[in-house]
Amino acid sequence: MSDDIARLSEELARDPASLAFLELAEALRKRADLEVAEKVAVRGLERHPHLGTGHDVLARIYADAGTFEKAFDEWSIVLRLSPGHPGALKGLGFVCFHQGRMAEAEHWLGQAAVADPADQRNIGALAYVRQQLAESAPPVAAAAGAAGAADVPAAHDARSLFTDILGAEQGMALLLDEHGLVLAGGHDVDGRDVGQEVGAQLGGVSEEAERAMRHLGLGGWTSIVFETSLATVAMSPGPERSLMLVSAGKATPVGFVRRMLDRSLARARQFLGAA
Repeated sequence: MSDDIARLSEELARDPASLAFLELAEALRKRADLEVAEKVAVRGLERHPHLGTGHDVLARIYADAGTFEKAFDEWSIVLRLSPGHPGALKGLGFVCFHQGRMAEAEHWLGQAAVADPADQRNIGALAYVRQQLAESAPPVAAAAGAAGAADVPAAHDARSLFTDILGAEQGMALLLDEHGLVLAGGHDVDGRDVGQEVGAQLGGVSEEAERAMRHLGLGGWTSIVFETSLATVAMSPGPERSLMLVSAGKATPVGFVRRMLDRSLARARQFLGAA
């Protein structure tokens, strides 16, 4: 290991733009020299900011150091660059598990199992998380007894939270957290839920909107509606730094899309308030 580190260090010294930083950072991580490993990875990413494998290495370094928030951010970047990346999906599940966010851990590990069904270690972790969720789940009747719960159909199934609001519209409704993680809702394309891929691309949109409004002196943003050649899309900031997104076909009146957004946002507030 020491010989490899020396060799890779010399190669990187000769050519600072070399991809040898990937192997060097990983070798240092395995040796538990996390501070130096982080510096190598960060410097390498300064030259190669769109290299998913580099962000993956840095995420693992942060995870080993127990800096889970930074690890989560780096693995989120990997998913934006390489949707469906098994290592990033497992990494996000790992972070959520260690933070006690079991439902989110089950979501990520489940996606990882689809991306890499041969990974028995991940399958075992997923089974354990699902067991923990089953043992800690409150009775459905108790959850349904809360005031106003009648307006939150199938609250135990976050994916169907907005189904009745969309109705017959061939659209989409997603509630995303500040990192682009899908908290509720979903969208199928050819039998595959692409909600997380959409969320990965939209991570940070709310902050960008806030920044733009601040520079323009227009106050805080409340909603954005835009039309594409195929659909009308509306977004609004939600509670706890979340983002609510709805879309409908091009033929759907803009006013109806706005009403869908308002109803979905009210449903999201109830959902997060009960969570």
